[in-house]
Amino acid sequence: MIRIAESNEIFTILFVIGLALVAMAKLFYSKRFANFIYLPGNSKYLLIHTRDQKFLDRFDALLFSNLVISISIFLTICYKSLYGQSLTSIDILMKIIVAVASFILIKVLLERLIGSLFGIDALIDDYLFQKTSYKNYLGLLLIPLNAFFIYNETPAEIVILITLVAFFLINLIGLTVSFKVHQNVLKRNLFYFILYLCALEIAPYIIIYKLLQDFKIF
Repeated sequence: MIRIAESNEIFTILFVIGLALVAMAKLFYSKRFANFIYLPGNSKYLLIHTRDQKFLDRFDALLFSNLVISISIFLTICYKSLYGQSLTSIDILMKIIVAVASFILIKVLLERLIGSLFGIDALIDDYLFQKTSYKNYLGLLLIPLNAFFIYNETPAEIVILITLVAFFLINLIGLTVSFKVHQNVLKRNLFYFILYLCALEIAPYIIIYKLLQDFKIF
């Protein structure tokens, strides 16, 4: 049964903004979007657009904006499901959105910097494009999931866990694709790439988890 509540108004606004961003990406880049939709099961999108990647890409920017909004909504849903506290204040939601966007952007900039220092710029650029593409795809998947969670009863912990596992598997697929495409280069720079993974793919999340514990957020 659909549940309409005043506290959902801000979520509805953000949800509509996310849909509008995706619609703009589909409208202005219809051919690219058509290839993007089949990303997990078809590497055609990556093969075509990795060569044409730009530091500032409007298509990726639109989908990235939706990703940030969708992740922020999903995080508030997870928090309410796990701890029974609602984070529907517009101030809190805006802070979450800014925090998510800042974390992702700073991480990307650091990754590019590390790639430059290690002399593996081309490898890191391709890897970041593929990783960003899969993350943007998760942003698409979060749209219907967030809509279901927002307008129905708060999802049980097992539903949240299954959703997180599914997202992890999609990211793992993206990582596997990157390894296959660049396996020869990785073999020559294996030490640097392992160091890169530890420094920028694992450590940041451990640090964030530790900070959240210190501030007793969970």
